[in-house]
Amino acid sequence: MALISLSLLAVGPASAATTDEAVADETAADVAAMKQTAMKQTARPPAGFVDRPIVALDWTLAETLTGIGVRAIGVGQVATYASWVAQPALPQGTRDLGLRTQPNLEQLAALAPADILISPMLSSLAPRLSAIAPVTSIAIYTPDADTWQTLVKATRQLGKLTQREPQAEQLIRLSTARLAGYNAALRQQAARKGQSPLPLLMVQFMDDRHVRIFGDNSLFQAVIERMGIDNAWQGDTNAWGFATVSLEKLVTLKGRMVVVEPLPPGGHQALAHNGLWQAMPGVRENSQASAPLFLPPVWSFGALPSANRFAELLASHLLDEHLLAKHTDKELDGESTLEGETTDGNH
Repeated sequence: MALISLSLLAVGPASAATTDEAVADETAADVAAMKQTAMKQTARPPAGFVDRPIVALDWTLAETLTGIGVRAIGVGQVATYASWVAQPALPQGTRDLGLRTQPNLEQLAALAPADILISPMLSSLAPRLSAIAPVTSIAIYTPDADTWQTLVKATRQLGKLTQREPQAEQLIRLSTARLAGYNAALRQQAARKGQSPLPLLMVQFMDDRHVRIFGDNSLFQAVIERMGIDNAWQGDTNAWGFATVSLEKLVTLKGRMVVVEPLPPGGHQALAHNGLWQAMPGVRENSQASAPLFLPPVWSFGALPSANRFAELLASHLLDEHLLAKHTDKELDGESTLEGETTDGNH
């Protein structure tokens, strides 16, 4: 397009009309080709999924759609989603729409969605997006709100929007039951051992000296509350439930570190030579009972699917093997029962 524009200046007004027609034809052909490609890429949803003509630029909404068995026709930054959110994996064939904050508008128009889903953080895009399709903004993290109830409300909203209400209710029931089950198993273990789990310090590294620490209003806080575990961080947090602090600020706190990857450059080897890290709770004592827990990536701004993933990863470290296996067996039995209650994917 840039070369064609320059050529217009070179050839002058005599051929401008002809060139404009050629450009219009070329653009129309490009859009038609993109539509054909989109149709091919979104054909035949994987087993357990249904297609809906919606786009989700926000990962939290995308993971919730995945959790209720919906394949959106497009999601922002699909490859990066796989690194930061990991599970649940987006269904095969989900189209990548480019940056969440700067989606490819031509691709969006070619997909011709019936609805574009965003979070309030992307509200500045709404005027441009609304020229393509209706825009629905769904809030997840809001100050002074019960985070868990907000996640439940958003799940129901997406279930209604996609005609997957039974699947949304199933996700809510399974999530609630899973965390209640972990709570009961941890209490049973504490009664047998005479010791409750240590309060947790849940962090993600920003660099080798600073972390995000999660507290009130965070997904991680909502999870451990329902598992019956205390948070060692009682300081202020922002609207997304975290504060950015230096490691020095954590040295005097008592609790067990939970580090959600990614790690700073150099990984575990770098931490072994990091004097501040060596002074952290659980590291300085060199005790297995209070040693830091390292978890693979979990989307810290996620919804119920990420809450389930975080709970499962924590439980795998905190529960004895026999209690974890017993809880998993009960959960699988309950899941089978719930699946039998739902309607088919075309509801």
